Amino acid sequence: MGEFMGDMGREQKSQSSGTAVPRRALIDPTSRVPLYHQILIILRNQIFSGELRPGAALPGEQELAERFAVSRITAKRALNELADAGLAVRERGRGTRVSDTPPAPTIKTSVEGWLENISLMGVATDVEVLEFDYVPALAEVAEALLVKQGTIVQRTVRVRSLDGEPMSHLVTYVPEDIGRSFDRDEMGSFPLLTLMERHGVKVADARQSVSATLAEPEIARALSIHAGSPLIDVRRIVRDVDDRPVEFIRVLYRPDKYQFEMNLKRVRRREGMQWQSLGQDPSGRSNDK
Repeated sequence: MGEFMGDMGREQKSQSSGTAVPRRALIDPTSRVPLYHQILIILRNQIFSGELRPGAALPGEQELAERFAVSRITAKRALNELADAGLAVRERGRGTRVSDTPPAPTIKTSVEGWLENISLMGVATDVEVLEFDYVPALAEVAEALLVKQGTIVQRTVRVRSLDGEPMSHLVTYVPEDIGRSFDRDEMGSFPLLTLMERHGVKVADARQSVSATLAEPEIARALSIHAGSPLIDVRRIVRDVDDRPVEFIRVLYRPDKYQFEMNLKRVRRREGMQWQSLGQDPSGRSNDK
């Protein structure tokens, strides 16, 4: 039982049930993530990707149990959770189908535009400030802001929502002298970059890393998702014109609410043909201003 299991074929009509069959997907019985939740994530991702379209019939409990080699109780819970999330409708005698209501829209941005799109975020989203205080800088924060560990910095925790649903969890740190120039209410009304620039900070550039992580219970509650759900993990250090770090931010995005796109072209270089972002010049440097 230590092997990955699953038997989902490509999207087609099952001869036995007439239900839509998603592409092949696997679950891991050795994972710490519950089996029902692994199935839930697979189905949810296929709904958001369009592989399972609105109104499509989903496999029944018994069929789902057989495909994933799980108990019928596990399969039932996965389908119930999918329905509780508003992504499916369960009807006695008629089975389970994908909800006719399409998923909430996502915010899309280019990689070059991933630094806060202030106008779009300000108009399309709402912000709730969960925490606003001054704390000693721990090692990671101190290294990012180039201050001594234990130096007091301003820390804010926020949740940004799109159409009433949480889309991102943000934790920001700024040097104390900058943080004292605005308050908690302002942090709930304006993007941090806007507040800093209003108070004379001249933002010049940033270094950013992008990876993936799983939602811890506290963050999962804030984002209205299940613990263990995948998240886009973005960490960014913003510097001013004097090369001083003025902000360190970690943003966790729900991938069903936030996506990025990249335009590429094929170019010839000394090493041969390569893909190049349209936001870069031939030397590989960014053209963004």
